[in-house]
Amino acid sequence: MNPLERQQRPISTDMLAAFLKVAESRSVSQAALALDVGKGLVSKRIAQLEEKLDATLFSRSTRKIALTPAGEAYVEFARRALSEIYGGMERMRSLRSELTGEIRLTAPVSWGQRVLGKHLPEFLRLHPALEIELILADRLMDIASERIDIALRWSRHAQHEFNSTPLTAVDWFLAAAPLYLAQHGLASKPGELAQHSCLYYRRDNSDDTWVLQHEATDDHQQIKVAGRYRADNPEAVYEAAVAGLGVALLPDYLCESAIAQGSLIRVLPQWQPQTKFGTQVVALCTPERMKFTRNQALLEYLRLALGKTPKTASQG
Repeated sequence: MNPLERQQRPISTDMLAAFLKVAESRSVSQAALALDVGKGLVSKRIAQLEEKLDATLFSRSTRKIALTPAGEAYVEFARRALSEIYGGMERMRSLRSELTGEIRLTAPVSWGQRVLGKHLPEFLRLHPALEIELILADRLMDIASERIDIALRWSRHAQHEFNSTPLTAVDWFLAAAPLYLAQHGLASKPGELAQHSCLYYRRDNSDDTWVLQHEATDDHQQIKVAGRYRADNPEAVYEAAVAGLGVALLPDYLCESAIAQGSLIRVLPQWQPQTKFGTQVVALCTPERMKFTRNQALLEYLRLALGKTPKTASQG
């Protein structure tokens, strides 16, 4: 086998297990008994591992087996790797365990459509006896009276009567279309936004005041903005921004692709918008409903699937 083929060949759990058992017992025979395989197979797996690593892991004599310096150095790596692999397998088994019943789930409309909706089908595939009723609504539903199992929300206000689980981070950007910026110029400081047509998601009268924090200095600026277009739906604000109607305040899940493709350009990128929605999506669940295994499984699945670690402790 040439070096390239050896490098590409994967290290298996069987190789790691054989190496660790021999390292612990200093005996191929005892390792074979512990693994319930033949001595020849244990020796073969260690030889394969040594070939993969291009290193000799054991020094062998007629009386004993001892770890070489390379073997001593590799033991902890092998132990951690095997632990991580087995831990991952156990996690997948728990996620695939038989769950039954219905989960009533609510989430903000645009985030639910753009993000959450992509992940729920796989969760249902893993658990064929489960049902999910997804209710997309920007209003804050009453979790108890409307029989909601889990409410996914962004909010800066803690609600201590619920179990609150941070699921994923949300960043906020100011962005505008190249056409708009070509006509009106690129703002160089927050105060200049007052001279621009600004687009925003409006739920109350305070939404026309933007608070920006400088990433380097932590300086805060508060600007009263105005424009010809306001909407109670973030998707509508996004579409207006792409169409060139002004500078928009948008969550990352709506605008990151457009920014990467050049249909939107970030405005004042060194200034981070501080919104009342916070910088994370949290899951709220009453203590009683949190006891249901199906709800716990969905929250753990979403936490792993969404993958973007919340940056702050502010909770909804």
